[in-house]
Amino acid sequence: MRRPGLTLLAVALATFMSYLDNNIINVAIPAIERELHLTTSGMEWIVSSYILVFASLLLAGGRLADVWGRKRVFLVGLAIFTASSLVAGLAGSVDVLVAGRAVQGLGAALMTPTTLAIISATFAEGRRRAAAVGIWSAVGALALAVGPLLGGLLSQYLSWGWIFFINVPVGIVTFVLAAAVITESRNPQTPRRFDGPGVLTSAAALFALTFALIEGPDRGWTSPVILGCFAIAAGLAAAFVLIERRSAEPMVALSLFRARVFTGGVLALMMWAFGLFGIYFFTSLYLQGVLGFSPTEAGAAFVPMALLMAGSAVASERISHRFGAGRVVPVAMLLMAGGIASVSLLGADAGFWSLMPAFAVIGIGGGLTVPLTAGVLDAMPRGEAGVASGIFNASREVAGLLGITVIGAVLTARQNALLAAGETPTDAFLGGYRAGLLLAGALVAAGGVAAFVGLRRGRAGRPPAGGPGAPDARLGVEPVAVAG
Repeated sequence: MRRPGLTLLAVALATFMSYLDNNIINVAIPAIERELHLTTSGMEWIVSSYILVFASLLLAGGRLADVWGRKRVFLVGLAIFTASSLVAGLAGSVDVLVAGRAVQGLGAALMTPTTLAIISATFAEGRRRAAAVGIWSAVGALALAVGPLLGGLLSQYLSWGWIFFINVPVGIVTFVLAAAVITESRNPQTPRRFDGPGVLTSAAALFALTFALIEGPDRGWTSPVILGCFAIAAGLAAAFVLIERRSAEPMVALSLFRARVFTGGVLALMMWAFGLFGIYFFTSLYLQGVLGFSPTEAGAAFVPMALLMAGSAVASERISHRFGAGRVVPVAMLLMAGGIASVSLLGADAGFWSLMPAFAVIGIGGGLTVPLTAGVLDAMPRGEAGVASGIFNASREVAGLLGITVIGAVLTARQNALLAAGETPTDAFLGGYRAGLLLAGALVAAGGVAAFVGLRRGRAGRPPAGGPGAPDARLGVEPVAVAG
C-alpha cells in the first residue's frame, strides 16, 4: 500500500476508535452499574463527561492542528485517548471512570478534527479526495452500529472494562503507523499565534450549551440552571463572534461562512445528525422496550443499516462524479428522511426482518450524503482545514444532542397526552415515538434543501479575493513539510 493509502488507514483507525467510544458504552451501563454501585447521576456522568469535553474542545482541537501541525496534534490526541482508555478500563470507582472518560474526550477532540484535515492535505481535490472521504465516512458508519453490538458482547461475555481495553492495542498500532507514514502539514499563511480569547469563549460556550442539552430533561427546561446555561452559551457565542471579528489572527475566519458550500454543508450536516442520532437513540428504546429485543439483538438490528451506509459511502464518489453532488446529496437526504418516516408505520408486533426495509433505506441514503463532506473540503481554504473540520464535527455533535433532546420532548409530550386520554403505556410510547420520527424525517428533508442550495452549480462560494480568505493567500496552497 502506498503512503497516501497508509495515511488513510491510520486516520480511519483513529476515527473508528473515537466514533466507537461515543456509543459503545450505552449497552454496558447496566454491567458497570452493578459492579461500581452507581447512582443515576453517576451513570449519566459516565456518558456525559466524554461528550461534554469532546464537543467543547473540537473547535480548539481543529485550530491547534492548523497552528502547530496536523500530524503533531493528531499523535498527541491519539496518545491521550489511548492512555485514558486504559485508565477507564482499570477504574475501580465511578470518580476514576468519569475522569478517564473526560480525558478520553480531550484526546478525541484533538484527534477527530485532524483526521479530515490530514485527508485534505494528503489527497488532491476531486475524485481521489472524495474517495478518501467516502472510506473515512464508511468507517464512521460501521463504528456507529458496531458500538452497541460490540459493547453488549464484551460486557456480557468478558467484562465492561474490555469496552475500553480494546482501544489500547488499536491505539498503539495506529500511533506507530501514523508516526511513520503521515507527512506533517500546515499552510505557511496560517498564523502561528494561538487565539487564546477565541479558544476560551468558544469552548465555554459549547460546554454551557452541551451541558444544558444533556441535563435539561432531568433538571427541567425552565430550571434556573438550564436557563442560565443557555443564556451563558448565547452570551459567550456573541462574545466569540465579536472577538473573532476584531482579531488580527482569529481562531475562526468568519469569511468561511460566506462560502455557500460551507454554510449549506454545515446546515445539512446538522439536520442529518439531528435525524440519525436522535432516531438511533429512541429506536434502541423501541427495540428493547416495545419489541422485547435484548441489548445484543438491538445492536445487531443496526448492523445491516451500517453495512449499507458504509457500502453506499464508498460508492458515493462514483455516483456523485456521474450525476453531480448537487443532485446526489439532496436526493440521498430525502431518501433518508423517507426511511426515517417509514419506521413510524411499524408497531408493537414488528419483528427483526420487518425493520430491515426502512433501516436499509436509511443506511443507503445516509451513506450517499458523503459527497457533502467532500464538497465542503474542496471549497474551504486549505489553511483553515483543521478549524473548519472542527466546526463540522462540533456542529454534528451538538445537532445530535439537540436531536435527542427535541425528539425526546416531542415523544414525551405526545406520550403524556395519550396516557391522559386512556391509552396503554405501550400505545402511548408508540404514539410519541411516531411523532418524533415524523419530526426527524421532516428536518432531514429540510437538510436536503440546504444541501441543494449549498451544492448547486454556479459560484463556488469562496471568500472574495483580497479578503481574509483570498485565493492567493489560502486557496490551493500545497501543505509544506514542518519539523515533526
